[in-house]
Amino acid sequence: MSFLQFARRITLSGSILLVMLLVVTMQVNAATNASLQPHTQVSHIVNHVLYNPNIQRLNLVPGRGERKMVHTGRLAPTVRVLASLPPTLILQFPLVPSGIKNLFPNATGLVTIVRGSRDDSTSDTVTLDVQNMPPNITFTIFFIELANKPFGNVEYVADLTTRGYGGGESIFRIISIVAFSMDARNPGTSLDGREGLTSGINLEHMGMWFSSLQDAQRVLNNNALTGTIFDGGNPPLHAGPQAMTDGQTAPVL
Repeated sequence: MSFLQFARRITLSGSILLVMLLVVTMQVNAATNASLQPHTQVSHIVNHVLYNPNIQRLNLVPGRGERKMVHTGRLAPTVRVLASLPPTLILQFPLVPSGIKNLFPNATGLVTIVRGSRDDSTSDTVTLDVQNMPPNITFTIFFIELANKPFGNVEYVADLTTRGYGGGESIFRIISIVAFSMDARNPGTSLDGREGLTSGINLEHMGMWFSSLQDAQRVLNNNALTGTIFDGGNPPLHAGPQAMTDGQTAPVL
């Protein structure tokens, strides 16, 4: 074989290899574009969601509707409506120190309520996250008529036990946005700013209490503290004082 023939064969082989590489590259690009296309469509849809029926039911549009309700006293200014895809509604509001304020002024609480479609679920998912609290203490969580004393009607909903660093969380499913209490012998009615005329007494606030009076006396260095009703069992007044509250006059729930 002459040198010229050998060179021609090498050139031909190189051309074939180049063509094969080009074909493979085109196939990879096509597959990549195909895999990215659904995400592009989802992003396009997400960016153009303007109507959330669950938010509209509460007359709320993130950044606008809640301010209108704040100005009319139907919603506390601490409540925020988070952006969400329909039919989900997400509300957030903080808890602040009450009975522990002097010794734990930096205690914080954040309540997040996720409500799905009313057609599919009767309950909401509630998450309460706390930080800088008394460590290794159990607290009881209540929906309450009034954020501060005399509290009015109440409903026990969950417990929360802090860890050694003073943080903790409680996650529970319950009806929250339309929570109420009543005496069936004389139920009465209440006017709710979002639901209209409702049965019984609306429970539109949240608070946390020391589950144990002894824990409260020890943590707060005050043996003169007396028991409260904010935990079940015997004796009836074995709970401690309120530790955290939403602190608002207008509703947060």
